[in-house]
Amino acid sequence: MTDADADADDPSSPPDTDDHADHADDADSHVGPADELLGHGDGDAVSSESSVLCPRCGEPLSEHAARDPLGKSEVGVCDDCYFDQFELVDAPERLRVEVCARCGAVHRGNRWVDVGAKDYTDVAIDEVAESLAVHVDAHDVTWEVDPEQVDQNNVKMHCSFSGVVRGQFREAHVTVPVSIARQTCQRCGRIAGDYYASVVQVRAVDRLPDTDEVERAKAIANELVADMEATGSRDAFVSEMADDGDGLNVKLSTTNLGKKVASKVTEEFGGDWEDHETLVTEDEDGNEVYRVTYAVRLPEFRPGDVIDPEDGDGPILVRSVQGNLKGLRLASGERFEASYEVGDAPDARKLGTIDDGVPTTLVAYEDEHAVQVLDPETYQSTTVARPDYLDADPGTEVPVLRHRNGLHVLPDE
Repeated sequence: MTDADADADDPSSPPDTDDHADHADDADSHVGPADELLGHGDGDAVSSESSVLCPRCGEPLSEHAARDPLGKSEVGVCDDCYFDQFELVDAPERLRVEVCARCGAVHRGNRWVDVGAKDYTDVAIDEVAESLAVHVDAHDVTWEVDPEQVDQNNVKMHCSFSGVVRGQFREAHVTVPVSIARQTCQRCGRIAGDYYASVVQVRAVDRLPDTDEVERAKAIANELVADMEATGSRDAFVSEMADDGDGLNVKLSTTNLGKKVASKVTEEFGGDWEDHETLVTEDEDGNEVYRVTYAVRLPEFRPGDVIDPEDGDGPILVRSVQGNLKGLRLASGERFEASYEVGDAPDARKLGTIDDGVPTTLVAYEDEHAVQVLDPETYQSTTVARPDYLDADPGTEVPVLRHRNGLHVLPDE
């Protein structure tokens, strides 16, 4: 037995320090792919393609994959394994789009949406664009759509995409057949069925509503509907506008819209309104459904009317009927306002309107309370009251109103 053999057999012999140092160096120099992915080992090794291996195929990862091994959507794998299952675009096999044949709205989910499309091809493009999804790892993405009209109800959408993924330029081409199904949305169905939830009745006290009041009431209803549509509401619409001989009836889709129309009409023309509910049916859940009538009452007198309250101070030219009636005394030019209790309906008699005035010659000023004018019917000089708004020169024309109680000078408006 040699000394070397004895040393090998002797457990008390000290280990060879050089051999252990070599083995330690070998162990430190071998770092597995998992260590690299977890950031273990020598930091310089990450920059080398050969130091990081793909956990699927064992091939080295590219420099791009090594810098960002997890990416946004996939664990660190090599480019071949990554692109083997990669799809740049996720697209449906086909689409069926429900479009209202009356208004062009599109059914999405459980509601109808106004899209403002010019034709069904535009609708198909919008719906395909909503349904396509581009891979999250792609950037610098561009795409275009080439629609092919197959027939009146079918369109093929040829879509082309390109983008950069893992530093590589990628392209994809998909074709999505789109079928257009013509339906009737709830709103158009209700309009066609003359549905309404409220009616606004525009009437006037002891007179018929004037043409301008009726036309303005129609405009107010249409404007309020347009305002609600601008906010995305599809519940607001006018079902019918009709004159029944006593005034205007406006049928509206909701009770809230009817209330808004009634309030706006009285805000502009004065008067007031009240509502009355009528039970019309029950819904599928057994809830009672009511229809509401908003009865608008316009004031008896309008701005421009000349009325006589018979209080001894002469006729009044009405200026406003919003709230309390307001106007001018034709005899003095003083301002008049009815009391709160009287409001816009004083006990008075209508003598005419400012439009009934005719021009005549101002002859002379007698004093601070009287002037002479030429009577437009007898052509004789007549003394009348001098209101403080009269400042014309003698010999010029001024408007006057002849009525059952005499002659008065009107404001020159």
